[in-house]
Amino acid sequence: MRKTKARRRLSMTSLIDVIFLLLLFFMLTSTFSKFSEVELTAAAQAADAPSDSPPLFLQLGAEDIRLNGEVLALQTLSDALTAETEETARVLLVALRDDVTAQRLTDLLVAIRGVANITPTVMEAT
Repeated sequence: MRKTKARRRLSMTSLIDVIFLLLLFFMLTSTFSKFSEVELTAAAQAADAPSDSPPLFLQLGAEDIRLNGEVLALQTLSDALTAETEETARVLLVALRDDVTAQRLTDLLVAIRGVANITPTVMEAT
């Protein structure tokens, strides 16, 4: 009877050791994906925007985007902003609705990153 208890204890210990080694192996050999970074250096460009030009107003919702009251798709936003800022630099005020996620805001900032003559300012939610 003592031999069977000793065998059970040895088999349980070796199983835990094998599981620990497998866990350690997979943790050390796995790769982690890099997250995309969005550079937020708009504060340095704020001096470029003249004070006499009116700002553009963008409302960001979970499903829609409104630029000065006009509903746009995220794919066409860059073209619309480029048309608005061809002549002069403008400030873009971004208002977030309650249902907006951080990913949705990041997608917006990535979409407008390449637009020249624009200074985005994300307004604080009230």
